[in-house]
Amino acid sequence: MLQSKDLVGLIETSREEIVEILDTAANMKKLLKQGIKKLPHLQGKTVTILFYENSTRTRTSFELAAKYLGATTINISADSSSVKKGETLIDTGKTLDAMQNDFIVMRHPMAGAPHFLSRHVKAGVVNGGDGMNEHPTQALLDMCTMREHFGHIEGLKVAILGDIKHSRVAKSNLVGLRKLGAEVRMYAPETLIPKEIDKMGAKLCSSREEAVEGADVVMGLRIQLERQQAGAFPSLNEYAEFYGVNERILSLAAKNSVVMHPGPVNRGVELTSSVIDGSNSLIDDQVLSGVAVRMAILFLLTQRANKIG
Repeated sequence: MLQSKDLVGLIETSREEIVEILDTAANMKKLLKQGIKKLPHLQGKTVTILFYENSTRTRTSFELAAKYLGATTINISADSSSVKKGETLIDTGKTLDAMQNDFIVMRHPMAGAPHFLSRHVKAGVVNGGDGMNEHPTQALLDMCTMREHFGHIEGLKVAILGDIKHSRVAKSNLVGLRKLGAEVRMYAPETLIPKEIDKMGAKLCSSREEAVEGADVVMGLRIQLERQQAGAFPSLNEYAEFYGVNERILSLAAKNSVVMHPGPVNRGVELTSSVIDGSNSLIDDQVLSGVAVRMAILFLLTQRANKIG
């Protein structure tokens, strides 16, 4: 059973809890593949999706996950809410509590915002991405996809290339994959490597070739121009030439390697179209895993609340 009413990061989540989420997600994914999209597990529950940043994949998959489990969903965008009138995050949370809301799925540009909110509300808080800190459900869906394909995660060699400095996805994947026994290699321009990421268990590589050589999983990351200052690299074309993944680079990976990307993909920058659309690409499968993982998290948090309540 999950130990907290919230899921705000994989740093706080134990290996056993990660495995429980992945096991549950695997069952949810089987049901989705069978076309079963109406389950009673969250009947009578309300899930509020509170996003202070734009999103398509994460917001939509959380909404579908909640609806497939029978919950009522409410979408709140900061641009059209009382936040524009000066309402604080705590007051927003307390208002939702007063309405008997059960879960708040939150995305916020400030690192630690979901952790802060979780301490001030009764509702369960699920982190949909906080600043440059973590994106735990994305890492969980990535691990779900890997485990379904390979049958295991322990021992896998995972190469992560791209804008690691500004990527909450990279950080959560590093934490989660290391807890499950995978080797995580990272490569990016020096300006896009966060300080001391190696102390968290990442193997920093000096070239694309070193990172991808013999890798089971090659994961590209989106260049996050909206989060970085000018000068991190000369141009997108130069980035693609020296840091992107093309068929030549991918040929260095393990024979049965797979390609992944959290999306949205800048085609021709992080990955070439031939790599994105290739037979070993799991990018579309990651999307379905996202719904299954978010269903699993809401289900397990509801189970915990029912047992404790």
